[in-house]
Amino acid sequence: MTIQADQETVTVEAFINGQHVKSLSQLAKENPANPTEIVGYFPVTTKEQAVTAIEAAAGAFKTWKQTSIGERITRMRKAIEKIRAAENDIVHLLSREHGKPLYDAHGEIFVSLMWMEFACNEAASVLADEVQEHDHGKTIVSYDPIGVVAAISPWNYPIALSTIKIAPALLAGNTIVLKPSPYAPLAAAKVAEIIASEFPAGVINVVYGDADVGVELTSHPLVTKIAFTGGTATAKHIIKAASETIKDMTLELGGNDAAIFLESFDVQDERAMRRIVISNFLTTGQICMIAKRVYVHRSIYDAFVEKYIEAANRWIRIGDPFDPNTTVGPVNNLKQREYVNGLVEDAQKRGAKVIPLGQILDQKRFEQGYYLQPTLVLDCDVHDPIVVEEQFGPTVPVLPFDDEEQVIKLHNESIYGLTSSVWGKEEDAISLARQLEAGTTMINTAAVQGLDVRFPFGGFKQSGIGREYGAEGILTYTEKHVINVPKMLDLPYIPE
Repeated sequence: MTIQADQETVTVEAFINGQHVKSLSQLAKENPANPTEIVGYFPVTTKEQAVTAIEAAAGAFKTWKQTSIGERITRMRKAIEKIRAAENDIVHLLSREHGKPLYDAHGEIFVSLMWMEFACNEAASVLADEVQEHDHGKTIVSYDPIGVVAAISPWNYPIALSTIKIAPALLAGNTIVLKPSPYAPLAAAKVAEIIASEFPAGVINVVYGDADVGVELTSHPLVTKIAFTGGTATAKHIIKAASETIKDMTLELGGNDAAIFLESFDVQDERAMRRIVISNFLTTGQICMIAKRVYVHRSIYDAFVEKYIEAANRWIRIGDPFDPNTTVGPVNNLKQREYVNGLVEDAQKRGAKVIPLGQILDQKRFEQGYYLQPTLVLDCDVHDPIVVEEQFGPTVPVLPFDDEEQVIKLHNESIYGLTSSVWGKEEDAISLARQLEAGTTMINTAAVQGLDVRFPFGGFKQSGIGREYGAEGILTYTEKHVINVPKMLDLPYIPE
């Protein structure tokens, strides 16, 4: 049975210096499950409005940086409670504009609040001065706010990947200008404004727009830090734009994360098979840290494929995001659907075997929206595009390997290195994991199932710069300031 969502059309506006700002034009955001339905409208922010937002943030920073850590935490905790109170409304809006099933949208709010609460719990100790008394005198290391943060968030986890920036930036004493993705701007904007309601004007600002606004955010001299989650290609433009003013940057970028199944993996473990299926197809495969290529030891390959298909067909139910039976919704946008479909078609042309997975709950709805049936791709070459490129959609190649040396090479030759997973006996899995080039390697689980916000998250190579989550995810919004108080004030070898 399909549960109909609230069909109210939502309109959001730029939010600058505590005020909503009108724009001359707006863009419509459709429902990916039913593209004829307009979920809401968001503005086309001008370059001039972006500059105003940056200047407002810079002005607010002068006083906000002087507030106590206790006040910052208190304000953030009040914002958390407001988000929690509005969770159902936010979830419904997120599901409508993004295409996430309701359980998945609730999961995003859960992760967001978990991180915000962790940041509040840890901020005071993480940001406290380090004072050392030593033979040469006294040294104080303080963690000072950087200034204005330009935060650019993606469409796949628009709330979680906005709050991952907002919470630590503000707790550390910075101000922020947020630019949500045009593919999922509405729920992120609502959450940002809920948080902003607990903070002084100018501390949080929200703008929209395309390249011209992005360039302003990443090149303006008053912006001192960029926090970006998105594609590697876009990040290269950001780095160039920021180079003139040498900005601090945290970039969480693309990934082509591998799942490696050792000979010791038990293919009869139904819970483990369910975990890998979810690790491939949660959020319709549109997660940076999803398992996007699977390598299986040849000795268990045939049995693995058989059990994988069984597990996938049990868990994958493609349908309306508001249907409680749905586990996989539509792809977020038409461009992404065409890209993923193109990779699958290319694999078929190269001789790969493509196996459709799961059941379609409503064929009419499926044909109406931006849906793709999840697929398993077999018999492809290790260097085919579907293997080496980030699909970011509901398809996964599974390939055999013969020994650890071979699979380590296949893993590490990728230009990416965000996350990975190794499955099998724990001791063997950890031993192999130590040889992989990845920011995070999970053992016998993968993707969001293995995420822990208490520890740093980020990537090797072209998967990014810096780390988010954990104490490091708070400190990344600070600069170390060393204050030395030496006992010997003069150098001993300077003549009188």
